[in-house]
Amino acid sequence: MEILGVGLTMIALFVGFGLLIGILFGFFGMGGSFLVTPALLVMGYPSRVAVGSGLAFVFGTSVIATIKHRDLGQVDYKLGVSMIVGTTLGIEVGKEIVLHLEELGLAGGIISVTYVFLLGGIGAFVTYEALKGGGGGMSHDVDENAETDTDDIPEIAKKIQSYRVPPMLSLRGGVQVSLWVVLAVAFVTGLLSGFLGVGGGFIRMPALFYLIGVPVPVAVGTDLFEIVFSGGIGSFLYAQSGGVDLSIVVPLLAGSALGAQLGSAATSIVDEEGIKIYFGLMLLGGAVAVAFRQVGESFGIPVLNTVSFVLIIGAALLVSGAVVYSSLVAIRREDAGQAGMGAD
Repeated sequence: MEILGVGLTMIALFVGFGLLIGILFGFFGMGGSFLVTPALLVMGYPSRVAVGSGLAFVFGTSVIATIKHRDLGQVDYKLGVSMIVGTTLGIEVGKEIVLHLEELGLAGGIISVTYVFLLGGIGAFVTYEALKGGGGGMSHDVDENAETDTDDIPEIAKKIQSYRVPPMLSLRGGVQVSLWVVLAVAFVTGLLSGFLGVGGGFIRMPALFYLIGVPVPVAVGTDLFEIVFSGGIGSFLYAQSGGVDLSIVVPLLAGSALGAQLGSAATSIVDEEGIKIYFGLMLLGGAVAVAFRQVGESFGIPVLNTVSFVLIIGAALLVSGAVVYSSLVAIRREDAGQAGMGAD
């Protein structure tokens, strides 16, 4: 009976955790392994199981979230396939760099420091740009042929779009950009993903917006489309060596099935600046958590690993709560506006 109780408690914990991550996953297009893998490691699971189960969860959740974003018209398949090609090449180069650094005995420290600075740097930049940008709402649906307001396109993306080297890609939101530019951006983000050993959603999503210039909801949806492939391949490889534990993955997916739907729907309700602010704060929280974990491992202070885990979960809980709250406020405001128009 005690064993059953513990089993049910763990199942409930994983379902709740899956719901939380599903909201973030659907809203930001970030790989859930960013949260799942560290959590499983702290809970005592072997590294292979933690990584493999995390990738399997990412694959399942990304499929659910991508379908929802597709229904909202927020997935650009031409951009997604082009990014997959460039990202795959970049990951291979990044992996080779890691292998070389391992031979020199420098891999662990360099990767951890790079991860903290990159995570914190992107988080700080996105948050600053969103706060500086002010209101700038977005339409709830993304029309494939509608022109994106040039005021909503970052200056660096305008500059990149000006390099009209054939062949040109016509993307959702009326964006036109050279295929070679897309492949170059994908290669760099893939290289960073391969070097850091992460899915790269926290790199790709802002890259799609700030460098290529597609609307944020399309950046999120297209990033999730890419994660379907990377997560699927990764989880298949780990499953072959027994690294995927279905007793972990199934309850996580049960929770994330609802969470991913909620998070994906929220991207069409919450204004674009809100998405960027929440994304930036999420990355800043992750950077602090990873820094604590690195200090704990370097100086042999195990309690800092637990502090890191609490910070990750706390940041995820706060941001997902803010996403749900902002969505409810936006829905209420829209209903009030419609009621006011009806009264007139």
